[in-house]
Amino acid sequence: MDIILNNLVILPILLPLATGALLFLLDDRLRVAKSTISLVSSLLLLLIAVSLLQSVDANGSVTRTYLLGNWPAPFGIVLAADRLSALMVLLGSILAICAQLFSLTRWSKAGPAFFSLVQFLIMGLSGAFLTGDVFNLFVFFEVLLAASYGLALHGSGPMRVRAGLHYIAINLAASMLFLIGVSLIYGVTGTLNMADLAVRIPTVAAENRPLLEAGMGILGVAFLIKAGVWPLCFWLPTTYAAASAPAAALFAIMSKVGIYVLLRLSLLLVGDGSGASAGFGSALLLYGGMATIAFGTIGVLASQGMSRLAGYSILVSSGTLLAAVGLGLTQVTSGALFYLASSTLTASALFLLIELVERARIAGADILAVTTEAYGEDEEDLETEEQVGIAIPGIMAILGIFFGAAALLLSGLPPLSGFIAKFAMLHGMLAAQMGAIPASTWVLVALVIISGFAALIGMTRLGISTFWTSLEGAAPHVRLVEITPVAILLSLCLLLTVWGGPVMRYMDATAAGLSQPQQYISDVLETPRIGIETSGEAVH
Repeated sequence: MDIILNNLVILPILLPLATGALLFLLDDRLRVAKSTISLVSSLLLLLIAVSLLQSVDANGSVTRTYLLGNWPAPFGIVLAADRLSALMVLLGSILAICAQLFSLTRWSKAGPAFFSLVQFLIMGLSGAFLTGDVFNLFVFFEVLLAASYGLALHGSGPMRVRAGLHYIAINLAASMLFLIGVSLIYGVTGTLNMADLAVRIPTVAAENRPLLEAGMGILGVAFLIKAGVWPLCFWLPTTYAAASAPAAALFAIMSKVGIYVLLRLSLLLVGDGSGASAGFGSALLLYGGMATIAFGTIGVLASQGMSRLAGYSILVSSGTLLAAVGLGLTQVTSGALFYLASSTLTASALFLLIELVERARIAGADILAVTTEAYGEDEEDLETEEQVGIAIPGIMAILGIFFGAAALLLSGLPPLSGFIAKFAMLHGMLAAQMGAIPASTWVLVALVIISGFAALIGMTRLGISTFWTSLEGAAPHVRLVEITPVAILLSLCLLLTVWGGPVMRYMDATAAGLSQPQQYISDVLETPRIGIETSGEAVH
């Protein structure tokens, strides 16, 4: 047991790595064995993530660190788990289980190495959340992106291949910017350890500061592309809409990786204690986030298909989180973290739900529905189709209830967790400002409210055309193993609502720890080597 506890931080990386490699060695015809191994591994990862969450929340602002090769920071590679990274690892493990359960009936057979790709994606996600230095952040980014390329193309088809190739090209360009930014920062500071960077950046000479800020700016652009900020987000709705349902459900957390890094680095490297670079890029995050909300809102209203609406909803959530990070207020950050958890679970559930709903639809049904809305129905048709009551198949009723819950969560209406998250953010924006509230804050408040109403309108319109005025009138064939992941994800949103108080206290403590990073810095840089005394002598 002590071995597991001592290595708890690295297990979320090693477990999916070993599982993914093992699954590659097995023949693809052993689908039952491969799916069983992969699901068991993901369940173990969930237990590890829960243990990690409990351990970092045990007392105060604890950061669990792990020195690879027993080399001390900043000379060796260090992994660091605090409340934020533990929360993200937990979210990733939940999405992995639900996506794999959903894929058992169909998508796991649609192409080779599906479960291996999922495991490597989870390994990259866990590594990106747990790494303590920027270069290994780049490495884990590349691992998760390489796996996501395969998942984006999984199932083939012209639309999927076209969107997937655009996705690959955009992310390769972003990776190149990532590498350039990292090189410039290392050239100026001589380190890539995040905690050590936070110590050195305030001491950078004035003549080197433009080069440092250029590096941080280029690095920020790479993360903004991955987060889907406007106008660098044109690839996201198309790619997510074209991807298979389990892949899109996993991708719901991909855009949050960029936001996670921007949140951590902006408060750690250019926070209040970073000297002349304090607040660098915060205005870009705020105004870029607001532009993304506006663009995503227009996309939600203009979408005639559920998949594209879900893709634009991802943009709205990304824009909201980016603007919240740009404000740099601890109260807003706390609500934004609650919103991050709720919106990620909701988006993942929605992508899975959409496939089940659309099985009953004929090709071109959306266009026919739009034509009906624009030109009305023929009077003769109204006369001949007059009937009393509509028989709704049971599965359509269940899907309709789930769809309604997703609409409430996306729009932020009571009583579910989407409302609590948006209320906490809006309360933080208005209560945390000292003196007069800036005009930009009022604009952000308006955008958050308008985007919620737009999501409600878009979802209601598509829901009516699907569940009440469907042109097909057929019920989809849905298996229990497909509807269960959707129920799990939406139930977790319900639990976030019921346990809103404890969860919000956890988010408050997380936001407070991020805004006061001295504890994180000392925990990482002062972690003792195992078996070595501080004098450097071995302990016998």
